[in-house]
Amino acid sequence: MTNTPKQAVLYRRVIPNNTCVHGRKALALLQRRGYRVEDRHLTSREAIDAAKLEFDVATFPQAFIASERVGGYTDLLAHFGRPVPDPKAKTYTPVIALFSVAALLAVAVNFAGLGENPGAALIQMAEQFIAGSMVMLGLLKLRDLEGFASQFLNYDLLTQRRVRYAYLYPFAETGAGILMFAGLLPWLAAPVGLFISTIGGISVIKAVYIDKRDLKCACVGGNSNVPLGAVSLTENLLMFAMAVWMLIKLSPIGPV
Repeated sequence: MTNTPKQAVLYRRVIPNNTCVHGRKALALLQRRGYRVEDRHLTSREAIDAAKLEFDVATFPQAFIASERVGGYTDLLAHFGRPVPDPKAKTYTPVIALFSVAALLAVAVNFAGLGENPGAALIQMAEQFIAGSMVMLGLLKLRDLEGFASQFLNYDLLTQRRVRYAYLYPFAETGAGILMFAGLLPWLAAPVGLFISTIGGISVIKAVYIDKRDLKCACVGGNSNVPLGAVSLTENLLMFAMAVWMLIKLSPIGPV
C-alpha cells in the first residue's frame, strides 16, 4: 500500500525583478507540510489580470488544496493552525534578540580569558555586554532618526523641552557604548552614559509607573512595537550602572 502525496496548486506572480516574496514563502510552507505543489507562474500583467477575474481575487499568491481555494500566505498559516503575525502587536522579541546577541558577543570576546583569569574575564564580559548592548541599541535608533525622535518625544522629559536632544541621543548612546566597550576615554564615556541613563530612567518611571501611560518604547528605534516599561527601565539602569562602575574605576582607590 502506498501513500498518495498531498497535492496543492499555487498561483504566484513570477515576473523578472518583481517576483512575489509571499508566493515564495507560500511555496516553501506547502513543501514543508509535505505537499507536492503544482507551481503555476503568472509571468505577465495580462496573466495576473486574467487570473484575478477567474478566481475573483484581488491579490496573489493563491493556494488551492483539494480543489478548494485556501488563499494567500497568511491564509495558509491560519489553515495550518499557525498564528498569523500581527504587525501592530506589542512584542519583546527585538529586545530579547539584541540582548542575546550582545551577551554572546561578550562571551566570545572574553572566552579565552576565562581559563587564565576568570574573575577579570567575567568582569570584562559584563562590561562589554552592557557596552555592546548600548552600541546596538544606538544603531537601531540611528537607522531612522525621525521615527525615533517622534516616538521618544512621547515620554522623554528632556526631549519634550528640547526636541533636538532626541536627535543627539542615539549618537551619544552609540559613542559612549563604543568607548566603554574598548575601555577608552572613560572620563568622557561615563558622564555621557550617566546623564542620558538618568534622564531616560526618570522619564520611563514617570510615564509608566506614575502617569500609567500605555506607550511604545523607542529603545530599539522608531516605529517599534516594544512596550514601554520594565525593559526600557532595565536598559537605562544597566547604562547607569556601567557609567557608575567606570567612574569608580577612575577614582584613586579604584574598585574594591
